[in-house]
Amino acid sequence: MAPQPFNRRRPSNDPRLDRLVSAQLSRRRLLGGAGGLGLAGLLAACGTSGASTGGGSSAAALTPAKDVSAEEPVVNWANWTLYLDYDEQTKKYPSLEQFMAQSGLTVNYSEDVDGNDSYYGKVQAQLARGQDIGQDIVTLTDHMVARLIRQGYTQELDHGNIPNAKNLLATLQDVDFDPGRKHSLTWQSGFAGIAWNKEKVPGGLKSISDLWNPELKGRVEVLDEKRDTIGLIMLEQGVDITGDWGADEFGNATDLLAEQIANGQIRQVRGNSYKEDLVSEDALAVIGWSGDITQLNFEEGDKWEFAIPEAGGTLWSDSMLVPIGAPHKSNAEQLMDYYYDPQVAATVAAYVNYICPVEGAREAMEGIDPTLVDNPLIFPTDEFLANVSIIRTLDPEEETEFSSMFAEAIGV
Repeated sequence: MAPQPFNRRRPSNDPRLDRLVSAQLSRRRLLGGAGGLGLAGLLAACGTSGASTGGGSSAAALTPAKDVSAEEPVVNWANWTLYLDYDEQTKKYPSLEQFMAQSGLTVNYSEDVDGNDSYYGKVQAQLARGQDIGQDIVTLTDHMVARLIRQGYTQELDHGNIPNAKNLLATLQDVDFDPGRKHSLTWQSGFAGIAWNKEKVPGGLKSISDLWNPELKGRVEVLDEKRDTIGLIMLEQGVDITGDWGADEFGNATDLLAEQIANGQIRQVRGNSYKEDLVSEDALAVIGWSGDITQLNFEEGDKWEFAIPEAGGTLWSDSMLVPIGAPHKSNAEQLMDYYYDPQVAATVAAYVNYICPVEGAREAMEGIDPTLVDNPLIFPTDEFLANVSIIRTLDPEEETEFSSMFAEAIGV
């Protein structure tokens, strides 16, 4: 059973969801570019952008953990921050609460993922031994998902337990890093661009170069996701990040990044926690993610603006997977199935404002919040997508080389 439809103007049967919707009133439509491949083409490309990433296959095949779901009605889920509908008054997740009520399962939800590489670094040793990392579902960006699948660190999903997986957008049903979606399902997709404090940066920003303005010195932060930070810099430098570029172009971008770090222009290179520095105003301008800024605006006041840079933005997808040592796989699949119900997916999308990957969610949004049906951050038009790109696939050697170059540039 999906959460009941709710509407800003018409109370729902669930007061928790009504409070959630009322919080949406301060959301602003964010700025972006126009036209292009369209959502189908871009998401199809997004689904393949990480097919070849560093880190070879495991030395020996790992055995999936015994599934004790029947004996232990629990699901442990690690996700990024601001990535699930949340009620500030109750300090709970309304859709998750409803799932637990109807399923009888207890979900331990944690915002443990701050960055793909940092999270991988914490759990890789356990994964390599086939051990339980304490999570039955982990949500990571597709290039990292591709890596874990190739290394044998994930369990194969039983789609018989996830009938709603049929609602995954057709362009995401079969991706080259996971043919037939045997190991992963898309959670959300989104944009990387620039964001700033509107009061402290009244003139706004239009380009990555604007981050280097003298008045912002020491108050700029960039993402520790190289595909977004370096991708945006390369776009600024005139590189077609979907095309034939290599170490020279990547090196030019990392050189610029290293220079801006060394001269103090960039305060820090951060994962998802850059949001905390925007709130404290330690950072006034950032390379950040679209949905994060929307969330901050309705939680902290309408203080920030997000834009796709004039030279273009990047598009990415995150997917859910079950780690090799997770002991509650069928419970995890039950939770995945729930979030692929269009009504539930629309409930989440109304809060997170990222691109929803579920067919039928746009129609469901009519009964939840009609003002979001045409929101380009959730259901982007071809016009909106004209100025975003997905960085091309990296082969394993490039992944290793470019990761080292990025790490050197940011001083890791």
